[in-house]
Amino acid sequence: MHVKPSINRLGEQAILLQWDFKISPENLKFLLSIKKYIASNIVKHKVEITNTYNSILINYVISIESVYSDFERLKTLDFHNIPLEAVTSKLYRVPVCYDAEFGLDLELLAKEKSLTIDEVISLHTAPEYTLYFIGFLPGFLYLGGMHERLKMPRKSEPRASVLKGAVGIAENQTGIYPNSSPAGWQIIGNCPVALFDPKSEPPCPFASGDRIQFYSVSKLKYDEIQQEVQAGTYHLTSTHG
Repeated sequence: MHVKPSINRLGEQAILLQWDFKISPENLKFLLSIKKYIASNIVKHKVEITNTYNSILINYVISIESVYSDFERLKTLDFHNIPLEAVTSKLYRVPVCYDAEFGLDLELLAKEKSLTIDEVISLHTAPEYTLYFIGFLPGFLYLGGMHERLKMPRKSEPRASVLKGAVGIAENQTGIYPNSSPAGWQIIGNCPVALFDPKSEPPCPFASGDRIQFYSVSKLKYDEIQQEVQAGTYHLTSTHG
């Protein structure tokens, strides 16, 4: 049974709900059920509702009066009796090139874990990762379910910049940098697919609860996919379930 969250207003246009529980698919299911319930039964105006591993943020674009009234309703809400719903998700297959040009920390990771580079790639492409939330940068996917053998701390000194599409590992998470940016994660490859396009609707094709499975591609195939992406002819494959 999930305990009642701490509920606090953030400034005049947001409400934050926070729980003290671990990262797990079951807790993600709970959070997504709460998000849906709040959207259907609590808020009466246009809002943006987002989640992290253990919190939900309701971000308003209206006045403080509406924030205050919803805040009072949330304070009295019985979270224990909100029904859990099945998570509707898609499974996406996402290409990654683990070539030495892109895998800046791949050799280091392999050495630290007493693995070959091929074994690292095999372990990284084996799971169906759960997408818990999108954040940090627009389109940055926080993925759970990585193999324990690949767990690696963040770099002690972040890089000033990594390429758009850099695939990294930090602790027990893996993720993709949607744009060139500073990066403290261990970089092991690069994804040629655009994860965020402000001109598209929606800008990011993924949603919390979706699943991601990486597959390894050669540098030649990477270049081909990148050309298709630039030409607007590449489409991610996905299946429901």
